[in-house]
Amino acid sequence: MSVDFGYAGTTLRGRWFSVRFGLRLITVSLVLFTAAVLISVLAITIGDFPLTVEQVLTALTGGGESFPRTVVLEWRLPIAISAVLFGALLGFSGAVFQSLTRNPLGSPDVIGFDAGAYTAVVITMLVLGSRSYWSMAAASTVGGLVTAAVVYFLAYRRGIQGFRLIIVGIGVSAMLGSVNAYLISRASIDDAMAVGFWSAGSIARVTWDSLLPSLVLTVPIVGAALVLAPALQRLELGDDAAVTLGTRPTPARLGLMITAVAAVAAVTAAAGPIGFIALTAPQLARRLTRSAGVSLLAASGMGAALLACAHLASLLIAQVYRPIPVGLLTVCLGGLYLIWLLIRETRRQYGTVR
Repeated sequence: MSVDFGYAGTTLRGRWFSVRFGLRLITVSLVLFTAAVLISVLAITIGDFPLTVEQVLTALTGGGESFPRTVVLEWRLPIAISAVLFGALLGFSGAVFQSLTRNPLGSPDVIGFDAGAYTAVVITMLVLGSRSYWSMAAASTVGGLVTAAVVYFLAYRRGIQGFRLIIVGIGVSAMLGSVNAYLISRASIDDAMAVGFWSAGSIARVTWDSLLPSLVLTVPIVGAALVLAPALQRLELGDDAAVTLGTRPTPARLGLMITAVAAVAAVTAAAGPIGFIALTAPQLARRLTRSAGVSLLAASGMGAALLACAHLASLLIAQVYRPIPVGLLTVCLGGLYLIWLLIRETRRQYGTVR
């Protein structure tokens, strides 16, 4: 049974399925993904070896001169794809956690799951001495899941309230931050610098070798998202309503959390922690779609567009100043959004904002 949130849409019916699509939601999502792709193509033209859009499109179709084709296909295309893919994964993860907590602050950045993934990777790099993608991906996934379990356990009091989950997550994140600082202070200069560069969150170092595993991990994540999306909509109505509609809240919530943590882990392992995309994308997408609930598709599109814009901005800044990791830009802009969101939620709590 599907949930109708009351906005205009169309229903696709088959013998074994019936899926309802919101027309505005689909339109906004397509526009966002299209904008992300176009911005990423534009970003390919910028660099130490400038290219025209025509040269980029020619290289993408297999034509053109040898060196521009190498620059596009081997060096810059993986980065452009990662901007769209990683942004979509972060937007999806933020939408899941904000829906589960029913709070716009409920993103992996704030709750502390990012910090758990980061701590696990720091331990893997500094203590275990491994820097391979798969070891970092496994560490970030396990670290995120363990942190999620700890936060969930500490926040559980005859059920889970979103505000309590967020407060506990902030505390756990602060504790993990101190652990990271201690490990880095005890490491050698070379190892500490390697962790420092990685922790800035940069997609500039993404290559085909590091991107392909993320693409592989995205396949089961997308599959799980398609299966669990209806359950997420029902959980937004409350556990009692979800049970009435045929959804078991605990297994559905656990599956959604694992899927969302895996999405963050796929990004963290390849590019490091990229903050605040997961926080801002779902709510911005919700305002564009004017939907009652947070949409996974629209949040993914908004995340892709935001990270693509941040990547383009970092390239433009590098042309006049010096290279800046995209993660630093998202943190700066996301911090301003967080301040605005905290002020808005405080005013709403006291009845000054409707």
